[in-house]
Amino acid sequence: MRAAGKAAISNAAPVRPAELLDLRFRALVPEADWARLPPAVRRRFSKRLGEGESAVYAGRVVETQLTRLGWLLAQILRLVGAPLPTARIANMPSVVAVTQDGAGNGQIWTRLYARGSGFPQAIHSAKRFRGPTGLEERVGAGLGMSLRVLVENRALVFRSERYFIDLPGFRLILPRWLTPGTLTVSHDATGARAFRFVLEIRHAWLGRLLRQEAEFSDQVDARDEVTAAPP
Repeated sequence: MRAAGKAAISNAAPVRPAELLDLRFRALVPEADWARLPPAVRRRFSKRLGEGESAVYAGRVVETQLTRLGWLLAQILRLVGAPLPTARIANMPSVVAVTQDGAGNGQIWTRLYARGSGFPQAIHSAKRFRGPTGLEERVGAGLGMSLRVLVENRALVFRSERYFIDLPGFRLILPRWLTPGTLTVSHDATGARAFRFVLEIRHAWLGRLLRQEAEFSDQVDARDEVTAAPP
């Protein structure tokens, strides 16, 4: 019997890393808060991607609001890779791809926004699980921010804590008066495989500079049956 049991174990298909849960986002949120999230949101942010694998979400931008100062900020940031929407687009197709970066212990997020004419705008950022809050996001030219992860109104929220610039040999922390304000991104479920994405930047003195709302759907993946298991 023992031999048969050993044979059954040895013949079992090996568990690939992509079939395990990714607990890195969950570790940044208190257990009680995580439990308040809809199952679809928990599943999406617990999905393990193998190195170089991607999860793709397709949808549309509902609206993009930019004040004059918000529009100016977006144009200035073209110098570091245009990490913010640069136009007031609405009802336009959009695609988001999340790729596991094994070398950097994080994820690469790529967002494509169709525009009325010309090429889509491509926004790239890299999330790293490190720093004082446990999560950082970097864009171009060494510019980045520490993010605090919260649960608000059953949505998973990422909110900027501080901005920095990584220079050769040291990190420069930007004073608050030199930053665009507080950046907040929220993900909330609108269906079993659909979610709403809201990006907002609010300045302490100037108010809201930017708000973008978009709706996306998960790409069907056979491994979802595994990652959908209760955390």
